Amino acid sequence: MVPFLAFVLLVAGFFAFRYWSRRRARAALLSTPLTAHQRDIIDRQVPIIRRLPAALRGKLDGKVNLFLNQVSFYGCDGLEVTEEMELSIAAQACLLILNSDLWYDTLTTVLIYPNAFKSKQQRHSGFVVTEKEIVRTGESWDRGPVILSWAHSQQGALDDRDGQNVVIHEFAHQIDDLSGGTNGVPILSEGQSFAEWERTFLTAYEAHVRAVEHGQPTVIDPYGATGHEEFFAVSVEVFFERPRALKHEVPEVYAQLSKLFHLDPVSWT
Repeated sequence: MVPFLAFVLLVAGFFAFRYWSRRRARAALLSTPLTAHQRDIIDRQVPIIRRLPAALRGKLDGKVNLFLNQVSFYGCDGLEVTEEMELSIAAQACLLILNSDLWYDTLTTVLIYPNAFKSKQQRHSGFVVTEKEIVRTGESWDRGPVILSWAHSQQGALDDRDGQNVVIHEFAHQIDDLSGGTNGVPILSEGQSFAEWERTFLTAYEAHVRAVEHGQPTVIDPYGATGHEEFFAVSVEVFFERPRALKHEVPEVYAQLSKLFHLDPVSWT
């Protein structure tokens, strides 16, 4: 009995030490600033970061460190991954979870293609399954990986006021998936009401679909009319890149996203 009890205590001690070590390592990464060289790359590759208030910029440094420690980047079709690519993608991904407790818990891999890439898409109609190839600029899989076109990722970051950003879009899907499914309803922040979120987004989605069907211009990309999960992702793109336009046209959506991310991009200068 005594040897067994000692074994149990030893195992428990091992896992406790492992948990403590991970928490300590995580805290160290979150508190470590990026180098001046890394910050310079991010400022050049992701100009939206230059709008951040100083307090938020410090938080971004730590989360980029943690992201780079967790995620491995792999080039596809002969692409050689560079430091600029890693920092650009990491900074944009961390922008979404900059001021909240959300984190990409299951993501370990980002695949980068030089340009748009082909992907197989399945459609189900009863017992009939059809498959076709489509061209994509980004994909987000449940629990990872995220797949990106570098050409579109770089352009989306450099033009930070057009409301279109493939990295933000795909990582919005990753956040959406943390709730157990990619359906346009992420894990809400403390104090957020599911009923209010559902009412806001369903109302805005239905109005968006009608506007797209009638050819009316919308601040949210027409692609958002293809499904609730896509409406959420394109809304997040506009929230960060064209916050004033989103707040003016769909203030309730802006307010919900502001509560979700604990951010107010309208106030950034």
